[in-house]
Amino acid sequence: MSLNRRKFIASTAFSLAAGALGSTVLTAAKSEEKNKYSAGSKTTNLLADLGPLKQIKAGVLNVGYHESGPSDGQPVILMHGFPFDVHAYSQVAPILAAQGCRIIVPYLRGFGPTRFLQAETIRSGQQGALVTDLRNLMDALSIPTAILGGYDWGGRAAAGVALIWPERCSGLVSVNGYAILDLPHFNIPASPKQEQSIWFMYYFLSQRGEAGYRKNRLEINKMLWQTFSPKWAFDDTTFNLTAAAFNNPDHVDVVIHSYRHRYGITQGDPAYAAIESVFAKQLPITVPIITLDGQDDGVRPPNDGTAYADKFTGPRTHRIIPGSGHNLPQEKPQAFADAVMELIKNKK
Repeated sequence: MSLNRRKFIASTAFSLAAGALGSTVLTAAKSEEKNKYSAGSKTTNLLADLGPLKQIKAGVLNVGYHESGPSDGQPVILMHGFPFDVHAYSQVAPILAAQGCRIIVPYLRGFGPTRFLQAETIRSGQQGALVTDLRNLMDALSIPTAILGGYDWGGRAAAGVALIWPERCSGLVSVNGYAILDLPHFNIPASPKQEQSIWFMYYFLSQRGEAGYRKNRLEINKMLWQTFSPKWAFDDTTFNLTAAAFNNPDHVDVVIHSYRHRYGITQGDPAYAAIESVFAKQLPITVPIITLDGQDDGVRPPNDGTAYADKFTGPRTHRIIPGSGHNLPQEKPQAFADAVMELIKNKK
């Protein structure tokens, strides 16, 4: 079967699945409207009031994204992590849109309907690629500056734009503090407990791990949800809404490259070498920022923020969010939305 035909079939399958899921989401939204922003209930996780799905060419990608709120509102771009998707902001987005914000929630490369424009483009998952993708999306949408928010992979993209192009970021909400990876020192061992929590990274470094993820990505990612957020009582319907995004034909390649690159197992895309060299310096971020930690984060344990205080030279507030794990925007949407609105109010 040709490459183009395989991509066409994969794209068609994703679209059909997304359409079916969309019907479920709309039904749930109507029946559970009064509980829209309450955290912890299973039914609220079905809501995906993110606005219509759109596509736009940006750099090497055709990016799938959701947009909601007034077109002339304060731009807010929300970036999801791994192994999650735009549903992480299904409750954050309507809160902010109701406050007059223009909300953009894109699928990262390798997720959902986002596609590479050229077959020969390296399916890189390195942080330099994610940061460039976000800047290219802002350019394509003619957004000169925005409030940026994210966690995990998406937090890295948002923090990278804030660092390299601070004029493009008027405020940053970052989960787990300074999200830019210190790759020159990434192989320094952590505590045994911390090493155990990132077992999947080591698994992906091996050929067995790559084959296992291709075969069992849904089972592995569901397990990661459980370990990343041990107190989050999500249900199968909630997981399946996001699981459709893992059917992207480039998903496995991007994920495997992301972890192998950070451990020095594989080379990065030369197109991002200059950006990676800046990240290696671990320079401070100068824009106003609110950092959030989930009290029950199974990947990055919460801290008081002093360990990386020197990485932020602008106004900064740090908060630990009770009852939240690693997927903070989806677990505690009001807390995340409040942080965004605080940045907007402070900049006026």
